[in-house]
Amino acid sequence: MASLWKPGCTASCFEIKPMFRFDELIRRDMIIREVKQLYPQTASLFEQFRFHSVCDDCDIGTVARKNGLYLPDVLDALNEAAFGRQAGTEEHGSNTIS
Repeated sequence: MASLWKPGCTASCFEIKPMFRFDELIRRDMIIREVKQLYPQTASLFEQFRFHSVCDDCDIGTVARKNGLYLPDVLDALNEAAFGRQAGTEEHGSNTIS
């Protein structure tokens, strides 16, 4: 019976990465102030999207809609800032509007 392992390959050949949890993604119903506190690197994006400080106690979806922004683009940008490319939001439907 042939081995499935390449010659010389050991367990150290495999890089173990922690699995990304999609329930940690930034979602439309999250309060802006909480997101800024949890992920300070998103603060400049909120400013770019014209989410003013008076809106910090509102949810992301409401403010995006009132500013005429496309919510999936806002969520993708925030998640990429918070988690980097590992979030993979463009491929996993995290930006569905409900």
